[in-house]
Amino acid sequence: MFGLSLSAITLIHVVISLIAIVAGFVVMFGLLGSKSMPGLTAIFLLFTILTSATGFLFPFKELLPSHIIGIISLVLLAVACLALYGMKLSGVWRPVYIVTAMISLYFNVFVLVIQSFLKVPALAALAPAVPPAPPSGPVFAVVQGIVLVFFVVLTIGAWRRYKPMAFA
Repeated sequence: MFGLSLSAITLIHVVISLIAIVAGFVVMFGLLGSKSMPGLTAIFLLFTILTSATGFLFPFKELLPSHIIGIISLVLLAVACLALYGMKLSGVWRPVYIVTAMISLYFNVFVLVIQSFLKVPALAALAPAVPPAPPSGPVFAVVQGIVLVFFVVLTIGAWRRYKPMAFA
């Protein structure tokens, strides 16, 4: 694809994903402190869009759960961008932005956890997977449950606390 090897596409996708996740966490904690951070927010949204888009560069023969997550994430990100840049977070668009942006970040972290359990030997030993199935078992379920609860609590906190003065 684009003259790149599969390993090069994988590396690019992983780097983009990690930038999106790091920027997303900074933005999430900024929301909790009612800080807009327009530049970092733009980086978060752009790199999260690129994460989902580059996921479709990998060869596939059928629609997989990862593709469905990517499609849902792109739709959520379109709504988040509309809420932020088009509607300027006015009225109902403030919580719409918070929820759609944070669900998109959650999806990235959800996939990061899956990939970590697939690629890190110590984690793979705790939750073995039989490809193409994702990891499973109680350890994997507990970790994903903790991640989900973390995002629900912080998204609710951001919804309650984020009161932007103005976002341009």
